[in-house]
Amino acid sequence: MTDSRPPLPPFTYETAVRKVRAAEDAWNGRNPEKVSLAYTPDTRWRNRSEFLNGREEVVGFLTRKWEREHEYRLIKEIWAFTETRIAVRFAYEYRDGAGQWFRAYGNENWEFSESGHMRVRHASINDIAIAESERKFHWDLGSPRPADHPGLTELGL
Repeated sequence: MTDSRPPLPPFTYETAVRKVRAAEDAWNGRNPEKVSLAYTPDTRWRNRSEFLNGREEVVGFLTRKWEREHEYRLIKEIWAFTETRIAVRFAYEYRDGAGQWFRAYGNENWEFSESGHMRVRHASINDIAIAESERKFHWDLGSPRPADHPGLTELGL
């Protein structure tokens, strides 16, 4: 792989925070092919009970995900980092095909290649049904979270 995906390891706190925000923005764009380019071609994932290998499986997974999770909006927050690894906590809101709203809470552990592509992703996630009135994530669908929109800590999540 000759391209790079800055910021590159070794991470500092500032570059790790930028990496987390870049991931959040990409996932909020909900474009599976574009999102998959942040991962190594042979990336390995565990997402809940699914195990994925390679970008092609990531594209398929994300396509299925966003077909069933309507009005998806995500916020990620750094938890910890090392030179090549980042841990994040996150929450996202979506509604299913029947109109029920959910907030999903989770943690991810990431490992990066020298080129800045994510090599490994482990995600543990729990979904909780919420009323539409309990939603906290309000910005234009398919857009990055605005800079002035509160993060998880500010929202008490």
